[in-house]
Amino acid sequence: MINVLIADDQTIVRAGFAALLGAQEDITVVGEAADGREAVALAERRRPDVVVMDIRMPNMDGIEATRRILDLPGADDVRVLVLTTFDVDEYVYEALSVGASGFLLKDATAEDLVAAVRVVARGDSLLAPQVTGRLIREFSRQRRNRPQPPQALSTLTARETEVLVLIAGGLSNGEIAARLFVSEHTVKTHVARVFTKLSLRDRAQAVMLAYEAGVVVPGDGGPG
Repeated sequence: MINVLIADDQTIVRAGFAALLGAQEDITVVGEAADGREAVALAERRRPDVVVMDIRMPNMDGIEATRRILDLPGADDVRVLVLTTFDVDEYVYEALSVGASGFLLKDATAEDLVAAVRVVARGDSLLAPQVTGRLIREFSRQRRNRPQPPQALSTLTARETEVLVLIAGGLSNGEIAARLFVSEHTVKTHVARVFTKLSLRDRAQAVMLAYEAGVVVPGDGGPG
């Protein structure tokens, strides 16, 4: 079962999400929070697998709540799925920076929401290339002080670096396997090693690191 916590300041929205997700055979809603502060408290008590997190909430916004939840002891396996709209792109960037595993537009269908919860629950990231690529390129350009690439990048093999670049381009394991003419199992091994060497939680963090460290240059269009 996937245990889900829903955080949204709109009662009707929370109720709708809870009804939809709770109706799935493999999903249990373990809590509902009306603001970020309550979301953190519930996450500490209920230990959800996935937090469906709104960004704009009173008392504490979704970005700070995400950061605090992922900093909780024993929260290594918790995944946060951020809800957003196109007019809050910068907040999405910040949410990914603090560890969110992906985001979903608020006008998504019911089927999209259910699928998104399942995607992040299994450790993948919900990063639509046509949206996320634009976000990262836009806000990477705005970063005046680009951080130095982490030393751990130098420990990657040439193939692992290539895999990191393809992850940043939004490719799935299957697509990377086809691109590199190797098996998907081999790709999974490379991805696991990249995550271990760079201390990454998931693909979302891999994308952020690749752009911010200059492994992928903003605006280059990604892997061709």
